[in-house]
Amino acid sequence: MLAWIWSRITDPLFGIPMQSSFSFSNFIKVSFPKFSKFQVLVHFGALIPLMLLVMDWFNNNLTVNPIQALQLRTGKYALVLLILSLACTPLNTVFGFRQALKVRRPLGLYAFFYASLHFLIFIGLDYQFNWDLILEATFEKRYALVGFAAGLILLSLAITSTKGWKKRLGKTWSRLHKFVYLAGLLVIVHYVWLVKSDIRIPLLYGALVVILLILRIPVVRRPVSQLKQHHRFVKLRKSLQLGR
Repeated sequence: MLAWIWSRITDPLFGIPMQSSFSFSNFIKVSFPKFSKFQVLVHFGALIPLMLLVMDWFNNNLTVNPIQALQLRTGKYALVLLILSLACTPLNTVFGFRQALKVRRPLGLYAFFYASLHFLIFIGLDYQFNWDLILEATFEKRYALVGFAAGLILLSLAITSTKGWKKRLGKTWSRLHKFVYLAGLLVIVHYVWLVKSDIRIPLLYGALVVILLILRIPVVRRPVSQLKQHHRFVKLRKSLQLGR
């Protein structure tokens, strides 16, 4: 799974330039992706939860119900990374932070990775790959059905995240990948129905997803972009006046 995620993270579609190939011999050429410091920080930060999870597993620090702890933590990691990937475009349009665009798809793939772990724990550790029980739980528990729907959307987006699929799908690719917002909302509903009692934290995550969705609406996005351009113009004019 990690190898598959890495192959897509280092795909040229992610905007990660490749260093020129160098050869150890006349027959062997190896090229490495060139990461900025910010990209390295993002990749490292996205893998820290996995390292902590493994450490807690081997040290028996996963509470009295380790399977439930694994499910909750992997699900929360997936949600946080998904929200961070959704925040990348507004960070660029509103604050002019262009480096965020370079980590948007890697963050999305990391979110899919943790969502996959979440699902594997559910069917493997919790239900021991008993498909009769899994199907019964999926259709009887509404939070499981919604979570499964969100997982299918994330799976389709992860598969079509490569440069080849983008060329193959053309304009449909952009329309397809807008379903990430639907996936985000479904994950929130899944979270709310799962915790049942104290829903403040999932609602907070839900509010973030809604805000990020609103910032993508053209009616909202255009005035924000125009305001940012006006602010840049004012700063430039002031700097020119001070230079005289």
